[in-house]
Amino acid sequence: MVGATLFHRRKHSWPAEEFISKSTLQLLDLDSAAPPPHAWRRRLNCHANILKEFTITFREAIKMVRLGIRLWSYVREEASHGRKAPIDPFTKENCKPSASQGVPLGGMGSGSISRGFRGEFKQWQITPGTCDPSPMMSNQFSIFISRDGGHKKFASVLAPGQHGSLGKSRDKGISSWGWNLNGQHSTYHALFPRAWTIYDGEPDPELKISCRQISPFIPNNYRDSSLPAAVFVYTLVNTGKERAKVSLLFTWANSMGGTSHMSGGHVNEPFIGEDGVSGVLLHHKTGKGNPPVTFAIAASETQNVNVTVLPCFGLSEDSSFTAKDMWDTMEKDGKFDQENFNSGPSTPSLAGDTICAAVSASAWVEAHGKCTVSFALSWSSPKVKFSKGSTYDRRYTKFYGTSPRAALDLVHNALTNYKRWEEDIEAWQNPILRDERLPEWYKFTLFNELYFLVAGGTVWIDSASLDSNGKSQHQQSSLANSDGKANGLDINDQHNNLGNGNSVGIKRNDEVSSIHNRNGLFVDTRHVDDGDDVGRFLYLEGVEYVMWCTYDVHFYASYALLMLFPKIELNIQRDFAKAVLSEDGRKVKFLAEGNVGIRKVRGAVPHDLGMHDPWNEMNAYNIHDTSRWKDLNPKFVLQVYRDFAATGDYQFGIDVWPAVRAAMEYMEQFDRDNDDLIENDGFPDQTYDTWTVHGVSAYCGCLWLAALQAAAAMALQIGDKFFAELCKNKFLNAKAALEKKLWNGSYFNYDSGTSSNSKSIQTDQLAGQWYAASSGLPPLFEESKIRSTMQKIFDFNVMKTKGGKMGAVNGMHPDGKVDETCMQSREIWTGVTYAAAATMILSGMEEQGFTTAEGIFTAGWSEEGFGYWFQTPEGWTMDGHYRSLIYMRPLAIWGMQWALSLPKAILDAPQINMMDRVHLSPRSRRFSHNVKVVKHKAKCFGNSALSCSC
Repeated sequence: MVGATLFHRRKHSWPAEEFISKSTLQLLDLDSAAPPPHAWRRRLNCHANILKEFTITFREAIKMVRLGIRLWSYVREEASHGRKAPIDPFTKENCKPSASQGVPLGGMGSGSISRGFRGEFKQWQITPGTCDPSPMMSNQFSIFISRDGGHKKFASVLAPGQHGSLGKSRDKGISSWGWNLNGQHSTYHALFPRAWTIYDGEPDPELKISCRQISPFIPNNYRDSSLPAAVFVYTLVNTGKERAKVSLLFTWANSMGGTSHMSGGHVNEPFIGEDGVSGVLLHHKTGKGNPPVTFAIAASETQNVNVTVLPCFGLSEDSSFTAKDMWDTMEKDGKFDQENFNSGPSTPSLAGDTICAAVSASAWVEAHGKCTVSFALSWSSPKVKFSKGSTYDRRYTKFYGTSPRAALDLVHNALTNYKRWEEDIEAWQNPILRDERLPEWYKFTLFNELYFLVAGGTVWIDSASLDSNGKSQHQQSSLANSDGKANGLDINDQHNNLGNGNSVGIKRNDEVSSIHNRNGLFVDTRHVDDGDDVGRFLYLEGVEYVMWCTYDVHFYASYALLMLFPKIELNIQRDFAKAVLSEDGRKVKFLAEGNVGIRKVRGAVPHDLGMHDPWNEMNAYNIHDTSRWKDLNPKFVLQVYRDFAATGDYQFGIDVWPAVRAAMEYMEQFDRDNDDLIENDGFPDQTYDTWTVHGVSAYCGCLWLAALQAAAAMALQIGDKFFAELCKNKFLNAKAALEKKLWNGSYFNYDSGTSSNSKSIQTDQLAGQWYAASSGLPPLFEESKIRSTMQKIFDFNVMKTKGGKMGAVNGMHPDGKVDETCMQSREIWTGVTYAAAATMILSGMEEQGFTTAEGIFTAGWSEEGFGYWFQTPEGWTMDGHYRSLIYMRPLAIWGMQWALSLPKAILDAPQINMMDRVHLSPRSRRFSHNVKVVKHKAKCFGNSALSCSC
């Protein structure tokens, strides 16, 4: 745990006063208009450099040439079927990524739109698995100011400079608008899920402007956090001696990004809603058979704010009402014709034309007075359609229905409820932000890394639509076979004992019902009734690696969901538990070796839940045969136990226990020498999928040890005492074997082979210990060995990597040289660095832990870094070149927060004594030797796309 004064001498600070004058901060000190004391900050005129992607070395290229040829062929084959390959390094976006990202818009799982720190709307992810990074430059906020007497007028888009994507002068499109903002006195302040843009005397020196962007990302609120909506609250402060008429303008193209606005058939429609909410609906006709989308832009009319609309204007000279006409009208009148509300739906747009809409909100701001103007944006895409045909209803439709016109209700809800959202957000964030023990950079980076749960391609569906989808299932899957057999486990078996005559039947749920009533003991799931179905949730490994819920990476990222949305986390684990007991016999070619296998092997944890048909067609990843990977099954057991212990959800434990046993039994085949320790197979058979492992490995070996502990602890709590004894015996033998083969006196060697990197120092070598400590399990090794290992990692992998300013390199030779065996050994992985930092904190090495993690902030988020804010990649090289932007694993920073604030349920967890065991012979220690075929009566996992015949 963090000491009371540990970070006072190292505390870094980015006070708002360094970006905004104190007088302006005081003027904005109302209604949350001023930016918070702790936030990530940039000036709007800050240069957004083009990001540099990694390249492989000549030696690495030679090693991967066969894989490259097969992958290229596979990408072409998928394209011939109109599908994307999950990994495609050959197709590049026309819009090069730059250091311009900001806080994304909306809740989780309903499609997302990002907004750069300079104001551009970009990173369109409305259709699952697709991401168009290009900004729509017509989507802007603008301001028009005139004062009494008319001698002072200002008109400007509230975004800096003449962007390169704009057209030439004398154009009747958006180049005709007033792009007059310099940005020198305007600043951006980000604290996800909110952001503030402060215009400190720009464009009018006598008008201070605050734009507060708010999205409904609210922990434990499983309703509002699913809403595709965002609010923009403008606070205007007139410091002049004359009153000012201020008109704010919100323009929006009927587009989903890319060239979709030119496809034709789009319709705009004005509306007047309840409570003064008025605006325009933009009905977008999608291509390629995708479900339609309706956008809504709106503003709130109040006693002092008048709202008018322009339902339709075009961007070409041939438009009946051009972008220039629209701008000229606003400059002249500061509003549109009130009769526009009666115009009805527009004529559908023609192919090649772009139609836009505008909402204006005008108000008089008295001299030395203040005024608030609120806008909202929503997008209603009620159906999720995957490329192989499965269609589901999004989560928010449970509350708003499936009509595209729900966009109107969504903006209304946003504009009338955003203050409550903010209250809930502040109640969640303030305890951390006010914790003086924590470094400044950590506080806001912790929250800002959560951007991925919105912008990481998340899909959140209503479970009812999963039940009614009606798609035939390919998998031969069940929790129990037709004769009631399931992995040799009988939940009610009274005969699994160690010969002492005692019955050890599985506990019934009512025996432990009281644990649900111990207030404050467990991770908080009280905001949702136990019977309330929170739907099913998917998120991508990354926008470049398009696979849903990649499990070896979720291992690192899952702390965020467990702490903030634990019911979603439990449902993901249920999905994987169901998958463990399924098999999909369709043939798949694995690209690394060119061999053929089956898509999903029973007993093996899948790499992912699929891409083109998630839940129904798993393992989109086809580089290696992941049924032979050594980390997935232990990671499943460790996550399940952690979640079981943290939530106190006993029924969850009962539901998933057959899969836990199956996962452990499956791994026994990889113990080649009967020492109870698994061995790797001489290929990259774990999450580091280009880094070959020979024999016993520190990474997989420690995960296996921790999984044996977790399985034993869970078995005891479930009541399967015999299985617990098996795991205890295996643990003690496996631990002795691992220490004998890998411990070198100061750390664990990379593997037990004889390759040039077998003695490398791997940052991630104690990932199993991370989970053991996070779950209240005993340490895997003596404390001195754990601390020695983590200190070695800190001294070498962290501090010998640019002086600790870049994070921890994955592999380092004991002579202090970076391990360049492969591209991944020489990379710095952001999420792994956060995980190592969490392990250090749990080991009583808080200062080393925060120094380690700070390297990721310095390289990725700081102004002197490489520009990876709100797009944190999987990793970067020593020269800062990225691989795979907008990636899942950096959510592991929440593993640090977990380490700092372990739930009481973990701190008070029953301590399993791994030394207290019944000695078993080598033959009787085998899981397979002790399998009993018995009936299984655990509950089905509820709503699942896989068949269930319990």
